[in-house]
Order: sequence, then C-alpha cells, then structure tokens
Amino acid sequence: MADDRHNSTLSAAYAAKRPEEVAAIYDSWSETYDAEMSVAGYRHPTICLALLARHLPRGAEPILDAGAGTGLIGEWLAIAGYPRVEALDISQGMLDKAAAKGVYAALHRLALGGPLPFADGAYAGIVSAGVFTSGHVGIEGLDELIRICRPGGVMVLTVKNTLWQAGFERRIADLVRQGMIAVVEETPPYASMPGEAGTVPSRGLVLRVG
Repeated sequence: MADDRHNSTLSAAYAAKRPEEVAAIYDSWSETYDAEMSVAGYRHPTICLALLARHLPRGAEPILDAGAGTGLIGEWLAIAGYPRVEALDISQGMLDKAAAKGVYAALHRLALGGPLPFADGAYAGIVSAGVFTSGHVGIEGLDELIRICRPGGVMVLTVKNTLWQAGFERRIADLVRQGMIAVVEETPPYASMPGEAGTVPSRGLVLRVG
C-alpha cells in the first residue's frame, strides 16, 4: 500500500504544471517522504554528497541545499564537515521536517525558476538533488543558481535525461563557451530510484563557477 501511494504521489509531482501544485503535493507527502524514498532506494542525495565532498573543500561555507525537501542531504553535509548549510524549498511542510533535524542555519521557502533574494556570489557551494526533473524545475532555474554561487564555487546538480535532452545540455555548453562555468565532472546516467520500474535515468553534474 505504501508503495502504491509513493508511486501515485511521485507521478503527480512529475505531472504538476504550476509551482503551487508542486508545493501542495510535497506538503501532503512530508510525513512519509523519508521512509518511502528509503524503500525506493533513492540515490540522488548520496551521489550529490560524494560529488560535493570530492570537489569542495571541507569547511567551505555557506552551502545552499536548493530543493532541500525534508533535509535528507543536510544531515550528511554537517557530518561531512560543512559548518553552515541553508535550506531552500517550495514546500513549507518539507521545510518543517528539515527544520526538525536541526542541521540548517537558515530555511528559505522559495521556488527555483525565478529571481532569488540572495546577493551575487552569496554561496561557496550549491547542491540541488532531484530538483531538475519533470514537473519541478527546468533550465530556467540554472542561471540564478550560477549567479548566487561565488566565483570558484562548486555547484552539484542532478538532471533527468528528459530535461538534459530538451535543452539543458545545450545550455550548459553555451555557458561553458561564455566562460560562466566549467564542467568539472559528469556521471554516467543512473537510475535515481532503482526500486521503481521504468525510472528515467538522471546524471550528476559538478560545475565550477567562473
């Protein structure tokens, strides 16, 4: 029964057309999200943590967890030696769960895809796990994250193949040509939830801001 609910909730989230729909879905999912994603073998937070730790020195701060959800990666970032991590998410229900973990220095209820109320170069690193995907955030969310990441800073993103093939790869190449970013690492495509049949693969990207 839990698996059926997880499948239907995830399908609804991917099919959402407006930010307020996404927020409402995740608000209602927040109570069971951690347990259900664990059962599905959700890989994005673990892969993002590994990539960030490989490319951003221990102690770098602050870090923005963009699309933090319930704070799955926030706990691990603290353990891995990143002393100040802030959470951003569209869902207040998810942020409430993240706040209860006591690992975030600040929480921001905001949607990616439009202007963000942060200064240029505000963050030493940004991690965004499972956000650039169907029904969530597309290519429109990329430029603002680059703006608020300081020169020399590191951004770690996961990108679903459907978005990658629909213009994301081209936009990354354009930004590289403009000297805005460098692609430091790109993982092979992988299933974010191997427990889910028919999952569209994603890839992890590590970008260094120019």
